[in-house]
Amino acid sequence: MPLLEIKNATQRFGGVVAVDNVSMHVDEGEVFALVGPNGAGKSTVFNLLSRFYTPAQGSITFDGKDLLKLTSDKVPSLGIARTFQNIELFEQATVLQNLLVGRHRHRKSTALSEIFFTPGVRKEERRHRDAVEQVIDFLDLQAFRDKMIAGLPYGVRKVVELGRALATEPKLLLLDEPASGLSVEETQDMAFWIEDIQKQMGITVLMVEHDMGLVSAVSDRVLALADGKELATGAPSQVQSHPAVIEAYLGTSGIQKGGTKVEGDKPKKGAAA
Repeated sequence: MPLLEIKNATQRFGGVVAVDNVSMHVDEGEVFALVGPNGAGKSTVFNLLSRFYTPAQGSITFDGKDLLKLTSDKVPSLGIARTFQNIELFEQATVLQNLLVGRHRHRKSTALSEIFFTPGVRKEERRHRDAVEQVIDFLDLQAFRDKMIAGLPYGVRKVVELGRALATEPKLLLLDEPASGLSVEETQDMAFWIEDIQKQMGITVLMVEHDMGLVSAVSDRVLALADGKELATGAPSQVQSHPAVIEAYLGTSGIQKGGTKVEGDKPKKGAAA
């Protein structure tokens, strides 16, 4: 059974159909990418998964549970964490404090026990600190641990947001354009981290991304969207050469460059762009 499954999801905004009868599944342990031109419906899919939107029709199940029965504040408790295209961090807090926010879903202490700072609370705080320190070590953020977010470069902030998501210990990590605004070197680092998140941490990754080099390097499977509709699903190299995908990106003249139909669902890791 897939870890995540979307069936026939449709999302409308007035007369605009942002997601049009889209179905997809993400298997446990894989890296799955959503690609497509601007306005294709990729971020809308993420907002459906985050429960910011409720689809007009269709179903979404995660780990065997009906995701549509939950409100957005309950989604992290299932084991779903997300980063955002526009970085959402607490500017006047340190890196460490921002990462500790990611531990909120694991807190078991009561308000009264925290007021009196009981031994149980102290033990729990140490456990959360240990978990966050592991994330800091994993992402090489040691030099920034006690620095305010407001004074950090964009690339470091991007990594901190990734770290906060990892601090929740998710089963599924939603990455919304993780390479957006990054340099070539920073994008390469992001590719390494995504691979390590998958292989070392055993976390399933679903990402929206425009950088096809990154998509090809880390993705097991890719779903291409355009105008809210599915175009092709398969390995990165297969999807990139699909005629419908070429047309969506380049126009009808791009079809003359050739392409092969996507058949089957068995990807080849690290397929060339």
